[in-house]
Parts: sequence; structure tokens; C-alpha cells
Amino acid sequence: MDAELAEVVREVIMSIPPGEVLSYGEVAARAGVPSARQIGRLLSEDGQDLPWHRVVKADGRFAPHLAVEQTQRLRAEGVTVIDGRVRR
Repeated sequence: MDAELAEVVREVIMSIPPGEVLSYGEVAARAGVPSARQIGRLLSEDGQDLPWHRVVKADGRFAPHLAVEQTQRLRAEGVTVIDGRVRR
């Protein structure tokens, strides 16, 4: 992903309000990125300063290695997490 498109993705993620989530696919669509996987890659490589916890899988689940922290962060924002997923 080029730097300009990466910046658009970062802006989309930054615009997700506290207490809300978007799927990787929704972020990709809003940013004009052809693949949701590219969003995950950007977050894993350069997403530490972003509200990464507000981006979830299409079914509302979390990446297994992030699930505990993501659950804590989302619950702190008032998001209901049941059985490891958010209801959308």
C-alpha cells in the first residue's frame, strides 16, 4: 500500500468514534482499499498509535492474539462484548 493510501486508511480508523466498531472490510471500503487484509497488515505494521481495537472481523470477532486487550478496551468504551465478539 502506498503512503497516500495508508494515510487515508489511518484517517478512516481515527474517525471511528469511541464505543463503535468497523470491520476490516468496512474500513477498506471507506478508504478505497481493494482488500480487507491490507487493513490488518497496516494495523499490524504501523497501527500502534491508532484506535486499532475498534476494528474487528466481519463477524464481530477479534484476532486471537489481541482478544483480551481488545475486549478490555472496547468494554471500557461501553461496547458490549459477548462470547468474544461484538454484536453489530
